[in-house]
Amino acid sequence: MKYVFFILLIFSCLNLNASVFYNVKDYGAKGDGIQIDSPAINRAIEDAARNGGGTIFFPAGTYLSYSVRLQSNITLYLDAGSVLLAAYPGEASGYDLAEDNEHNRFQDFGHSHWKNSLIWGIELGNITVCGQGMIDGRGLTREESRLPGVGNKALSLKLCRNVILKDVTMVNCGHFALLATGVDNMTIHNVKVDTNRDGFDIDCCRNVRISDCSVNSPWDDAIVLKSSYGLGFFRDTENITITNCYVSGYDKGSLIDGTFRRDEPQAPDQGYVTGRIKLGTESSGGFRNISISNCVFERCRGLALETVDGGFLEDIVISNITMRDIVNAPIFLRLGSRMRSPKGTPMGRMSRITISNVNVYNADSRYASIISGVPDYHIEDVTLSDIRILYKGGGTAEDAKLTPPENESLYPEPWMFGTIPASGFFIRHARNIELNNVQVDFMTPDYRPSIWMKDVDGCRLINYRAKVAKGVEPYVLSDVKGFKTELSEISEF
Repeated sequence: MKYVFFILLIFSCLNLNASVFYNVKDYGAKGDGIQIDSPAINRAIEDAARNGGGTIFFPAGTYLSYSVRLQSNITLYLDAGSVLLAAYPGEASGYDLAEDNEHNRFQDFGHSHWKNSLIWGIELGNITVCGQGMIDGRGLTREESRLPGVGNKALSLKLCRNVILKDVTMVNCGHFALLATGVDNMTIHNVKVDTNRDGFDIDCCRNVRISDCSVNSPWDDAIVLKSSYGLGFFRDTENITITNCYVSGYDKGSLIDGTFRRDEPQAPDQGYVTGRIKLGTESSGGFRNISISNCVFERCRGLALETVDGGFLEDIVISNITMRDIVNAPIFLRLGSRMRSPKGTPMGRMSRITISNVNVYNADSRYASIISGVPDYHIEDVTLSDIRILYKGGGTAEDAKLTPPENESLYPEPWMFGTIPASGFFIRHARNIELNNVQVDFMTPDYRPSIWMKDVDGCRLINYRAKVAKGVEPYVLSDVKGFKTELSEISEF
């Protein structure tokens, strides 16, 4: 009797039932890492779909595959010891062709196609990918290849609903470990990613929960929310929570093997390693109602909020963040006018952003922290509170004389302005900014003013504490109205 109990317990944990349990080996998969097993896997999926759905079970083994085509009401369960391994394309074999998309010019090629993937699904419902196994995208390219048969995404979903990605490990995933476009009601939980470009790209999605995940992506963003025009219409990314996650830019593979190596200093854009949480860059649509909490950034770029293609970015709450060894601006808010959107798209906006309880250690000082709109378009209603930043320091008196270019249409990264003439915060084209209980310190002296502001209407400093070199003005203000400071303390090195 006790054996029956344990069998029932196992099936209840896996949410399996004998009538909907499809073992890929029963359909001809070998799991030997030699035979291409995707035809057998797809036969199992088709059989399950004909019967109303079910769980596709991968026992221990290595399943060399091209495109796996999901259908509605399907669970892929990768058992412990199983690997779904992306095969290299051959002369007469490979991944499904990238579908046509007349709107390709408005976003990167990778954001405009879904079928050229290891696993893909379009207009489906009730999909789960789970288990203690691994998805290895070894045969995928990290480039935006247009060659037939080449795949560049591990898991790609378009216009799907009710999706779960849980417990799996994902490595070497090409351009994207996950590209989700127009997906509603998605949960991503306890997933480990160690990849050679993007981790999770959540694009034009609604009601998404990302929790307890670790994403190492030295050459691109770890967790990034986007709002592209890839669907051919505007669709906002909204109602998103990201919590209890770890993002980093250690050498590829060294999160999974536990070595956390630092031998590779550069991402392909030559901006040091990436590995951050970001909103943007694709931003034709908007971002609304987003909460990011209890996350750790390590050896990566800082937090970035960007809207540059006409979309709005509003009602964002970010709290309880710790950062260490940050290679550019710890906080980067950019409203720009790249405008890679259909003709006639109006200028975007950024407003109602709250960032609190942030601790930053060993941040690159060249870029300070940045809040920057463009002339006539202001970032509005931003509150930064309970923040401590320890910068490397080293800014010079010559750096303090610089006036950064506007570069309104450039791709948004902190280095678009060059070295910043402030040691703490650079604020330009903004309205209603509050810094409350913010402390800025340095490992070595910095000879720039703590805050540099231009075209700012309303800025309030409450208990702002910082150090400046002797003889350096703490604040440089130009065309600033309504500047107030209370209980603040500026000390000298």
